[in-house]
Amino acid sequence: MASDMEKPNGIVIIRKRDIPEKMFGLSIDKMFGIGRKTAPRLKSVGIKTIGDLKRAIDTGNEDIKNIMGKFYYVIEDWLNGKGSDEIEVEQEDVKSIGNSTTFPHDTNDFEEIKQIFETLCKEVSGRAEKEGKLGSTIQIVMKDTFFKTKNKSMTFNPPSNSFDVIFDKTIKLFDKSYDGEPLRLVGVTLQNLIDPHELAVQMTFFDYEEHEKESETKLLINELNRKMQKPMLKRASELEKKKNGNQRRS
Repeated sequence: MASDMEKPNGIVIIRKRDIPEKMFGLSIDKMFGIGRKTAPRLKSVGIKTIGDLKRAIDTGNEDIKNIMGKFYYVIEDWLNGKGSDEIEVEQEDVKSIGNSTTFPHDTNDFEEIKQIFETLCKEVSGRAEKEGKLGSTIQIVMKDTFFKTKNKSMTFNPPSNSFDVIFDKTIKLFDKSYDGEPLRLVGVTLQNLIDPHELAVQMTFFDYEEHEKESETKLLINELNRKMQKPMLKRASELEKKKNGNQRRS
């Protein structure tokens, strides 16, 4: 009923105290639950508006009870702003998690852009962990001075929400696709999300041992850095990747 008042948008808020002013002057045909057969019968006993029906019900009009039967008490509640209807909100499953940022100025400074990507990857990783999701595709977006967009993506296995994995894939995509043009915006999105329990990882014994060693090393380094309150320690593989990246840019 309320949505008909503000077409085409159809969004109207009617508080309980607003019902007499906004609803009671409407024709009885507009009353929700009053069909094409009931409306003429109500009009035949002098009920022309919703307000007329409210006053008749308040006085216990027997004609109205006979016309409406058991539905009389439902209409009575509705006219008094009561109801047992519940709004069910269905939680939409997250399909992707991404973040982007616009630079205050155009830049082609590789280290500045890389630092922004690092921050974005940390945010994406944190949100994915909070949502309990793993992703198997990384997409980066770059917009130049004229906001011309370039998107690049990479799919990998096994799915992950680890910052190290997300950042590594992001920088690989950036290294491969960046032409040196000044950028105004960059973004990172983790896609093809799944719940961890959906993941069935099949590993050889050697892969499993390597995976375990990698996890233990990562946990140890993170714990030591936490105690020192500074990221003083890095894995050799990270230093090697940084060295290779610097060599490519020189």
